[in-house]
Amino acid sequence: MNYTADSVWTECLSFIKDNIKPQAYKTWFEPIKPVKLSGEALTIQVPSKFFYEWLEEHYIKLLRVALVRQLGNDAKLIYDVKMENSYSSNRPQIVKIPSSNRDPLKPQNVTVSLESDKRELRNPFIIPGLQKVKIESQLNPNYNFANFVEGDSNRLARSAGMAVSNKPGGTSFNPLLIYGGVGLGKTHLVHAIGVQIKDKYPDKTVLYISSEKFSQQYIDSVRSNTRNDFIHFYQMIDVLIIDDVQFFSGKAGTQDVFFHIFNHLHQNGKQVILSSDKAPVDMQDIEQRLLSRFKWGLSAELQAPDYETRVSILQNKLFRDGVEMPEDIVAYIAKNIKSNVRELEGVIISMIAQASFNKKEFSIELAKQIVDKFVKNTKKEVSVDFIQKEVSKYFDMDVATLQSKTRKRHVVQARQLAMYFAKRLTKASLASIGSQIGHRDHATVLHACKTVDNLTETDKQFKKYVDDLMKKLSF
Repeated sequence: MNYTADSVWTECLSFIKDNIKPQAYKTWFEPIKPVKLSGEALTIQVPSKFFYEWLEEHYIKLLRVALVRQLGNDAKLIYDVKMENSYSSNRPQIVKIPSSNRDPLKPQNVTVSLESDKRELRNPFIIPGLQKVKIESQLNPNYNFANFVEGDSNRLARSAGMAVSNKPGGTSFNPLLIYGGVGLGKTHLVHAIGVQIKDKYPDKTVLYISSEKFSQQYIDSVRSNTRNDFIHFYQMIDVLIIDDVQFFSGKAGTQDVFFHIFNHLHQNGKQVILSSDKAPVDMQDIEQRLLSRFKWGLSAELQAPDYETRVSILQNKLFRDGVEMPEDIVAYIAKNIKSNVRELEGVIISMIAQASFNKKEFSIELAKQIVDKFVKNTKKEVSVDFIQKEVSKYFDMDVATLQSKTRKRHVVQARQLAMYFAKRLTKASLASIGSQIGHRDHATVLHACKTVDNLTETDKQFKKYVDDLMKKLSF
C-alpha cells in the first residue's frame, strides 16, 4: 500500500481523537496540516512556535504512539513551524524542527539555527526563547491577604478567594468574579489570591493583567499577524487574573478571543479570576455567551465597609506604617469617610505627611481639615444608570418610561438630557450610552447632544433643566 502524508496523518488523527477531549483535539490538532512523508519521517505544519512547544510538552507520547502504529518503531516527526517575518517580505519563514518523540522518556534538546531570523519569540509579554519559559506573574506582593481586612462587606468575596487560592481550578468558584464600586479593594483581593497561589503552588503559571492591556495586546497581535501566538500564550496559563473586565464592553474582537481562551482554560481545569465594577447582569455591550460564562462560577460583591470595618482598616494601615494615632482621631476619620477604602487610606497618608512635614501633632482639627478637603476634592463616580435615575426622578417619571419608545415631548426631552449628561459625565462610548438608554444607536445619542446644546441657548426653561440637573449630577 502506498502511504501519503495525508493518509498517514488522517489515521494518526483518528487514533488521537479517541484518546483526548474534543476541545483539546479541536484546539491543538485540527489546525495541523500534513506536508510531506519521506520514508519513516512525517512532516507536519503548525501555526506557531507556541503551538509546537505545546504539542511537545503535552502530547509527545500520544503522537509517538500514533506514528509508531502507522510507520513502525523508526517513525520520526518533523515540524514546519511558521515564523512571522519581521523584514520587508510578507511571506512567513518556515523552520524545520525535529520532534523529540524518538524517545519520549528522554526528550532531546532542540535547537534551531536560523541566521536570517534574529527575532526573539513573539508573544504579548515579549518572553524570549523557544522552550516554555518562566512567565512573570505581574502580581504586586504588597497586595496580600494579611493586609486585606475582613468585614461583613467583603466576607463572602474574601472567603471565596481563600478557597480558590488553596485549590485553584478545583472548586466550583471558576470563574471567580469579584465586583463592586471604585476603591473597595477588588484589585487588592485578586492580587492577594494570585500571590497566595504562587506561594502555595510555585510551579503554577499565574498571570495578572488589566483588561485594557489584554485588549491592546490582542489588537497588536492582529496587526502583526500573530493572533495564534497570542491565543496559545494565554491558553498555557494555569491561573489567569483579568482586572476591570467591564472594559471589554463594545470590543467584539477582544470578547471573541477571550471567549475561546476562557473555554480552553475552564475545560482544562485552569482557574479564571475576574474583577468588575458591576455584576454580570448589569454589564452592557458584553456578548450574552460571555456573560453566561461569567455566571458559571461565583460572583461575589464587595460593598462599602461599615464603621467597624473602616476602623479596622485604618488601624491596620497605621500598624503597617508603624504610626501611632489617638483612637478618637481614628474614629473621627472612620465616621466621616464612608464611601471606600482608597479614600480612607488617602486621608491617613495625608495626615502622616502633614504631621511630619509641618511638625504638627495629630489632632482632631488637623483630621477635620484634611477630611473636609479630601471629601470636597474627591469626585464621585457617575454612571449612566445613575444619570437615568436622577433625570427620571427630576421629571417625575420612572426609568422604564424614559427608555420607552414614546414620542411624547417631555419624555423625549428627558431621554435626550440623560444622553447628554451621560456623554459629558461618563467615559462610556456613544454606542454604549445608546444601548443603555433604550437600545438606541450612537447616531441618536449624537442628535440628542446637539438638540440639548441648541435648546439650552434658545429656551430659558430648558436651560433651567440643564442647570438643575448639573447640580444634582456633579455633586
